[in-house]
Amino acid sequence: MTKLFYECHMLGDSAIVIRLGTDIDLSILNRVRQLTAYLENNRFEGFIEIVTAYTTITIYYDSFQVYNHYSEEGTTRKNGRVSWTNTLLPYDIVLLHIQHLLDNFEHKNEVHTNEPRRTIDIPVCYGEDYGPDLADVAAYHRVSKEEIVHLHTSQIYPVYMIGFAPGFPYLGGLDDQLATPRKSVPRTKIPVGSVGIGGAQTGIYPFETPGGWNLIGRTPLALFRPESDPPSLLKVGDQVRFVSITAEQFQYEKERNMGNGV
Repeated sequence: MTKLFYECHMLGDSAIVIRLGTDIDLSILNRVRQLTAYLENNRFEGFIEIVTAYTTITIYYDSFQVYNHYSEEGTTRKNGRVSWTNTLLPYDIVLLHIQHLLDNFEHKNEVHTNEPRRTIDIPVCYGEDYGPDLADVAAYHRVSKEEIVHLHTSQIYPVYMIGFAPGFPYLGGLDDQLATPRKSVPRTKIPVGSVGIGGAQTGIYPFETPGGWNLIGRTPLALFRPESDPPSLLKVGDQVRFVSITAEQFQYEKERNMGNGV
């Protein structure tokens, strides 16, 4: 039986971080998804929410609720874990709870998510005003702009995390031939829906924000919709496929989405 690797550490006075590795890797992404589902199904008193990243799961909790509820219990742990007592801090109580859950996870080793992995097509108009850095990326790699578009639309990209801005997906799976250094001078404004390459990653800007990635195209889809539940179009574990469209198709989709309130 393979032992589950994990490390826990404190994040402020109301969060705990569970680290499952150090590399951006699909096997770790799958373990993050499995453990997230497992922990969501085994919430404790005071639990607020879970935030996932490339190799970590962060659990936020209400320190007062944790302490008030569990300091009155005095539960005896199996497998050598220390009992909860009123001398422990909220973090210590949560840590013991998490360790117990992860010990059970490693013994069972059979937890799976019930959600199927979705593949989402993202239409992108490449180049010109929509992707002002496409020519620079092509020149950097000494290939044509058409080849950059071909390579970018030929991959399936797993969503590793949502962050930086609401709905911003960090995607893995970028072809090595597309890896391009970030711009030396970041832009102060990135148009909504811009698709960029930064180092060995590609992503989509859901809002007008500053940014230093190379912009190769733009999508008419809204990645963050506050009125929807959930508000983010993409979530961790999804797969993204970019589809090239014309400027005319971009305008049509943009107007259609606006008409639908998206």
